Amino acid sequence: MNKEELKNYLPHREPMLLVDEIEIDQDGTGHAKYLIKEDEFFCRGHFPGNPIVPGVIQLEIMAQSCALLVKDDIAGKKTLYSGISNARFKGIVKPGDLCEITTRLTSKRGRLYFCSAELKVDGKLCCKGDLSFALID
Repeated sequence: MNKEELKNYLPHREPMLLVDEIEIDQDGTGHAKYLIKEDEFFCRGHFPGNPIVPGVIQLEIMAQSCALLVKDDIAGKKTLYSGISNARFKGIVKPGDLCEITTRLTSKRGRLYFCSAELKVDGKLCCKGDLSFALID
């Protein structure tokens, strides 16, 4: 799925749409990508002269990628974080980096979805965590 197709499922729009593409395997594993552009709003002040992608933005990239695992369930609904646990930041993400995100749905309870995610750059783990979200009408 490319960025325009993603807009059929995610309510996010630029500059907060943080997934460029995703493929979902037969086993339900998601493989998403997002290229950090030089002019991203979140890098301008974090930090001038040495821009680094904030950890919360890395988590948002992973969260949007997780929501796409259940794209058929989210059409017409809003996805809202309900939890973040075991988040770890292992490396720095900078403008020009291509983030490769791997996501897995681990369980579901009613309108709550639980996922695990990893964000890598050049094969190096930069961020990982367990994310949960709720679907709201």
